[in-house]
Amino acid sequence: MSSITQICLTDPGEGLTEAEIIEIKVKEGDRVEINDPVVTVETAKSAVELPSHVAGIVAKVHVKEGDELNVGEPMFDIETDPEAGQASEPDASEKADASEKPEETEPKTLVGYGARETPTPRRKKRAIAQSGAEPQVPIDRILAKPPVRKLAKDLGVALHDVLATGRGGVVTRQDVIAASQRSLDGAPEQAGSYFPSEEKQAPDNLAGHMKTPKSQPFPGVTSDEETTRVPIRSVRKRTAEAMVSSAFTAPHVTVFNEVDMTETLALLDTLKKSREWKDVKISPLVVLAKALLVAIRRNPEVNASWDEDNQEIVYKHFVNLGIAAATPRGLIVPNIKDAHLLTLRELAVSINDLAHTARAGQTPLSATRNGTITITNFGVFGIDSGTPILNPGESVILGFGAIKDKPWVVDGEIVPRKVCSLALSFDHRLIDGALGSELLRDVSAVLENPSLGLVWG
Repeated sequence: MSSITQICLTDPGEGLTEAEIIEIKVKEGDRVEINDPVVTVETAKSAVELPSHVAGIVAKVHVKEGDELNVGEPMFDIETDPEAGQASEPDASEKADASEKPEETEPKTLVGYGARETPTPRRKKRAIAQSGAEPQVPIDRILAKPPVRKLAKDLGVALHDVLATGRGGVVTRQDVIAASQRSLDGAPEQAGSYFPSEEKQAPDNLAGHMKTPKSQPFPGVTSDEETTRVPIRSVRKRTAEAMVSSAFTAPHVTVFNEVDMTETLALLDTLKKSREWKDVKISPLVVLAKALLVAIRRNPEVNASWDEDNQEIVYKHFVNLGIAAATPRGLIVPNIKDAHLLTLRELAVSINDLAHTARAGQTPLSATRNGTITITNFGVFGIDSGTPILNPGESVILGFGAIKDKPWVVDGEIVPRKVCSLALSFDHRLIDGALGSELLRDVSAVLENPSLGLVWG
C-alpha cells in the first residue's frame, strides 16, 4: 500500500537555519529515485542541490522559487510504495538482518542529511551507490580525527567542503588531500558549490519600463509609478549582515597615501613585451598584490585576527589574499590560498583565474573562506579613494584607487606623473596607527620603486 513521505528542508551543510529556493527540479506527477536532485537552495553564498531520500511519485509541491524556508519546513510530498527503495528508515526485517550481519553494513550519507544512527542494509547501500551521489556531511555533524583536522587547516581546506568517504561519514586523510588537489587543479569540489550567475540582485532597466509585478523576473518584486521594491536576499543579504557585523564590532581606522605609479607602469610595459609574459595578463593590481605581500613580510603582526570568544590575538603564518569581486548577485571576496608563496607570475595567473571564475559565477564556496587580508579595487570604476570595511575575521583591507595623470614634484621640478591613492583600513584593537602606517608606507615604497620588492621580498 502506498504512503506519503514528506521531504523537508534540511541543513545543506553550512550550519544555517534558513535557505532560499532558487530552482525546483520536479513537478507534481514526476517520479523520483533516491538521491535524485529535487530542489536547489541558496544559503549564505552557496547554491546546493538537495536530493530526495525516498523513491516515488511527487504528490504535492509546497514551495515555489523565491521562497525562504527555515530548516524543517516541508517542500514536497512523495507518494511511495513497498517496492520503492527508501534512504530514510529501514523496515523491521531489514533492521533484524542488519543486526545479524553487522559486517555487511556501512552507512552512507546523502547530501544535506548527514550520517544516520541506524545502519543501512547492504541492499540499500548498493542502491545509493548506483545513483552516483557523492556523500557529504553537514557542518554541524562533521566527523574527523584531530590529525585530519590539522591537515585540513594546514592545506587551507574547509572540512564542510570535503567529500567524506570514511565509514559512517568520517572525513579521512585521503579525503582532505583529494579536496586540496581538486582545488589546485581547478576542478569543482562538489555539485552545487558555485555562486549562480544566471540571476542578478536587481532587475534590469530599473529606472524605466517596470510598471507591474507581473513583468518582474524576480520573486517578491513589486512596482508602482513611484517605486520598485526588491526583497533583500541571497548574496546581498549575507553581505549586508557581514558588513554590519564588521563595522560595529571592529573599530576601523583608515589611513591614506598618494603613490607615484610611474615606475610600476613602466615595469608592466617591460613585462608585457617579454616572451615569458606573452600568455599572462598582468595589471597594476598584480603588482599591488605583490607589494602588499612584501609589506606583510616586513610587518607580520598585521596578518592577524581578533578572537573575542577566547580573548586572543591569532597571528597567521600564511596569507590567503582576498580580492573583492563585483558580480551580478552582489559582492564576493574569493581569496588566493597561500599567496605569500607565489611568484609575481603565479600571482598574476591566480588573480586572472579568480576574476574569470567570479564573472562566470563559478566561485567555489571554499574560495571565500579563511581569508586573512583583502584588496578592493575601486579604481576600476574611476574612483580615487574610499574607506573600505573589513571582512569579518580579518584585520586589514587595502583599497586601490584609479591611476590618473597628476602634477608631481620630482627633483624639485613639477612634472606629470601617474598617481593613485591607497586607502588602508585596519582593526585598531590589534593594529595601532604606527603599525598600520608602516604597512601602507612599505606598500607605497614598492609601488614607487618596484626594485625594492627584490630587496625586501
